[in-house]
Amino acid sequence: MKNILLLLLTLTTLSASAQNNFKVPKYEKFKLKNGLTVYLMEQHEVPLINVSAVFDAGSISDGDQYGLASLTADAVVFGTQKYTKSQIEEITDYVGANLSTAAGKEGASVRSSFAVKDQDKLFDVIQQVIMYPVFDATEFDKHKQRTLLELAQAKESPRSVIGNYFNGFVFDKHSYATPTGGTKSTVDKITVQDVKKFYQSNYTTGKGAIAVVGDFKTADMKKRITTLFGDWKTAEARMVKRVVPELNFDKSRVLLVNKDDARETTFYIGGKGIPYSSPDYIPVLVVNTVLGGRFTSWLNDALRVNSGLTYGASSRFSRYKMAGTFVISTFTKNATTVPAVDMALDVLDSLHKTGIDDKVLASAKAYVKGDFPPDYESSGALAGLLTDMFIYNFDENFINTFQAKVDGLTTAQAKSIIAQYFPKDKLQFVMVGKASEIKEQVKKYGEVSEKQIKADGY
Repeated sequence: MKNILLLLLTLTTLSASAQNNFKVPKYEKFKLKNGLTVYLMEQHEVPLINVSAVFDAGSISDGDQYGLASLTADAVVFGTQKYTKSQIEEITDYVGANLSTAAGKEGASVRSSFAVKDQDKLFDVIQQVIMYPVFDATEFDKHKQRTLLELAQAKESPRSVIGNYFNGFVFDKHSYATPTGGTKSTVDKITVQDVKKFYQSNYTTGKGAIAVVGDFKTADMKKRITTLFGDWKTAEARMVKRVVPELNFDKSRVLLVNKDDARETTFYIGGKGIPYSSPDYIPVLVVNTVLGGRFTSWLNDALRVNSGLTYGASSRFSRYKMAGTFVISTFTKNATTVPAVDMALDVLDSLHKTGIDDKVLASAKAYVKGDFPPDYESSGALAGLLTDMFIYNFDENFINTFQAKVDGLTTAQAKSIIAQYFPKDKLQFVMVGKASEIKEQVKKYGEVSEKQIKADGY
């Protein structure tokens, strides 16, 4: 028994040591002659290969056609020059592979995971999806109709759409304000020709990257990727000047989104956050862990554990390439809207007034460090990390110095981070609930504007 306990203690110590010394595994980065950036990383633990391809084709390029980037990303798998949509699904399902596509605000992605033994077939499918989609009109129209239904249904769940209202409220006329999934009126007008045009303009080698992580030899994979994508000719990558959004609010404001049948109020309280490139992200993350980034956070303790006003409360920083937001989020019964908002504000105020002591900071550091390595423990996560590095323009130094920067944070620095990045006044409130029951009460938080949740748009 003594030997077993000693072994367990040793393994625990080694595990903790491995976590504290986590580094991005070795990889190779190069460019094909057509401008496509390639990342290759060998991981031989399991016989799997993960592929992540990204393009500068996110919703910030939608213009007035909200949802166009999202529909385009969905539609690249609706048939290719070689395979129909059904054939693509049959191939991937038969071998237990995964193939997914998506678009966010900054970029669009094609991702896949499959066994080494199936790589010939899956790389062929991936090449077809990325380079030769035909955007089958029948499949596109069916998908568009489903999307319209989903957009209508989403309005029945305030927690599904409040983020869109918040972004629209704080980013205003900037492209970050637009909903990635679109609105019913904008999606309804998008045609298959619009999607084809968007693909041709935005899925370009000059602003694209592909990462392959898994059980292979780098030299062999380099030849394969060069053969598959080296001759791909696309439009020239467009140089688009992006404007940094101004989020310097001169007063507190409230957006009240009326949902007549709501029995609870879902709300965001927030303001300006940090962009993806912020050098202070790591200390901000540690401090936010205390405020609302874990189950034992101050917000959750106050609003859920101690008062029972909600089933959960949290805070977070959402980062984009040029800007970001900070939000406190939760929901509560109509009758307890004001007590819940007041309590959330009191907790935020206490962060500024009392700060974080050594004991609390040590606990937050341990949580963040323990939660960090698992984010990158799989080949799929590493493939996504590499293409995130491309989209958001950072390198492995962010990961490799992560835990050292966590360890180096002091209470004095935490106090400075709180003052700089956690807004305490001129806050922006978005509330989705029954306006007739809460409108008069919430006027105390700022100037109120009102929208109807049944109305199209955000």
